[in-house]
Amino acid sequence: MNKQALLERITVSSDVMVGKPTVRGMRITVEQLLKALAAGVTVPQLLEDYPELTPEDIQAVLLYAAELVEEITVFAVSD
Repeated sequence: MNKQALLERITVSSDVMVGKPTVRGMRITVEQLLKALAAGVTVPQLLEDYPELTPEDIQAVLLYAAELVEEITVFAVSD
């Protein structure tokens, strides 16, 4: 699946989860999945807990987060 097709899986609507980025308009947020992954939940566990998700959805979440981080510039402050 190409990059654009993956990113299209991430949707934002003010009517769903107060406008937070979600997976395919479902009430599963990018933030929720990233926090679960960071806490050590594995992809197979996520797919079991959320049977409506696909491996491509998880890939889309990670790509979306990477794209956001790529846009950020961090300036180091010297003492």
